[in-house]
Amino acid sequence: MDFKQSLRLQQKLQQTLAITPQLQQALKLLQLNHIELVEQIQNEILENPTLEEVPGSITVEGAQDATLAQTAEVNETTEQNNGETNEVDWSRVLESMGDRGSGAERGSSGMDELPPIETNLTATDSLAEHLEWQLQMLTCTDKERAAARLIINNLDDRGWLPGSLQDIVDEHNDDTETPDERIDLDDAEDGLLVVQGLDPVGCGARDLIDCLCLQAKFHFPEDPFLPVIIRNHLGDLEKRNYAAIAKAMVMAEEDVVEYHRMLKQFEPWPGRNYTGGEPQYISPDVYLFKVGDEWQVVQNEDGMPKLRVSKYYQNVLQGKDSTRAERDYIKERLSSADFLLKSIWRRQDTIGKVMKSILRRQEGFFERGPDFLRPMVLKDVAEEVGVHESTVSRVTSNKYVQCPQGLYELKYFFNNGVNAVHGEQVAAEAVKRRIKKLIAAEDHNAPLSDDQVVTLLKRENIDIARRTVAKYREALGILPSSKRRNL
Repeated sequence: MDFKQSLRLQQKLQQTLAITPQLQQALKLLQLNHIELVEQIQNEILENPTLEEVPGSITVEGAQDATLAQTAEVNETTEQNNGETNEVDWSRVLESMGDRGSGAERGSSGMDELPPIETNLTATDSLAEHLEWQLQMLTCTDKERAAARLIINNLDDRGWLPGSLQDIVDEHNDDTETPDERIDLDDAEDGLLVVQGLDPVGCGARDLIDCLCLQAKFHFPEDPFLPVIIRNHLGDLEKRNYAAIAKAMVMAEEDVVEYHRMLKQFEPWPGRNYTGGEPQYISPDVYLFKVGDEWQVVQNEDGMPKLRVSKYYQNVLQGKDSTRAERDYIKERLSSADFLLKSIWRRQDTIGKVMKSILRRQEGFFERGPDFLRPMVLKDVAEEVGVHESTVSRVTSNKYVQCPQGLYELKYFFNNGVNAVHGEQVAAEAVKRRIKKLIAAEDHNAPLSDDQVVTLLKRENIDIARRTVAKYREALGILPSSKRRNL
């Protein structure tokens, strides 16, 4: 057969998502907490000469409304005059903004009483930061690095990786807006191997046995017996049943004792040392308090710099001595400043809407405490606010609310549901708290088994399986009944 090749032009219409630098900045601002936002605005002031901090200006929201209205008015006038151009008359914007300023009032949170200092403390030097610092220095593919970072962010306080790797990948891909950011299972498995090679050794383990085996392989790579003892005889080691292990492994009993001594040097929770450290302050992003019968949502504006356009650059732009290059540069910086103000306003507006949605769904929690937490997922809030689920995820990450019940991260309020006997659902976090209370009140001489906990919960109209009780108990760091009896 004779095949002919030829070149030809073909038009094709398709939609793509372009992540522009401005969009990246908007997404970054959305992820920042209050303290980080204040720092970011300070950096913008340093990098953008047309911005300066001044006293006595209006709030970000008010300034943004004025800026949007002014820009719309200038655009309308310019379009009428020029017909086919959308260029903004920045001299008019400068004249207005220079007199009025544009920024947030400092030190006005709407709260007469600040929370106690001890409620605003959190740990520093987290496990995730320590692992990501090492990850930056490794040589690996972009997909492996992205997968490793995803796994690092899913580790629990022990340094273990709870749940299924497939579930983590699926959840990530569901929240991903661009195909390039998607991760497949093979990449995730490679990323897991990368994480398991980082310090502290044992991170990324699926359970206790996996964690100890990773450390055995690292500390004693030439010894073939220690991993076998860990996988097959860990229960006998706990009971000091050295004779049974020696018989099964065909070795001397004193060798088993030596292996036990070696095993005691391992760390079952490699993330333990990264949950403490020197405390740092948390500044709540939102205050929630009740006035009479109505809840009030007030966003924290403490320390927010107040911004306005520099008079000097107004004179440069309007002066006749400035060159075209200078005017173009100032216009570009003004555009950047305007987009910054818009992004800040949209961030504050989105956080406010998300917090109000959480309040409507979790009012029982704010009134009576964690036992009345209701099931709620990202999709519930996203549909009500009118944004994508990934946006809600970004808004609630590392953001805190100060409420009558204490200081809580916004992500705390999102819980899967556990079926109740009468068809309703109870939040998983509320069920965990109930399990913890039941075990705390048990007879220490006759600890409650998981089956007994299931029976007690069913009396409270909570329909839950024994394996789910076991999973929640392990997540709470509570030993099974047989080990609690020994203690």
